[in-house]
Amino acid sequence: MIIDTLSNSDKYVSLHPRFAKAFEFIKSQNLAAIEPGKYQIDGPELHAGVTDRQGYSREEAKFECHNHWLDIQVCPTGKEQIGWSARERVSSPKGEYNAEKDVTFYDDKPDTYFTLQAGQFAIFYPEDVHAPQIGEGMIKKLVVKVKL
Repeated sequence: MIIDTLSNSDKYVSLHPRFAKAFEFIKSQNLAAIEPGKYQIDGPELHAGVTDRQGYSREEAKFECHNHWLDIQVCPTGKEQIGWSARERVSSPKGEYNAEKDVTFYDDKPDTYFTLQAGQFAIFYPEDVHAPQIGEGMIKKLVVKVKL
């Protein structure tokens, strides 16, 4: 997992061949005004989704990870809490792996929580189990999906 500010995103473009286009897309948006929906960035292996929904409590948040996709998550306005654990530390899958959606959910609880604020991003790799959109009120979320 990586947490940093969007102003430092150039430091990470060498970590994956699609990161340059992903961060270019993020930084070209008016994040305060971006509308919920799906956004094509560069073919089927790089796309984004924006949601604007009621925040979850820590108990309600979906604790998940992916096998074939990376997430670059941005909180366009305000702030949100995100729970995190290393995949090697979780042991209670909540059902089977969903290959179509590339997601496994867990009943475990995160080891740690952090706050993601406007102007920041988090990158979640397959070894990062994460529980996003924790907070009160409406939380706008931008997630860029990057194929491994």
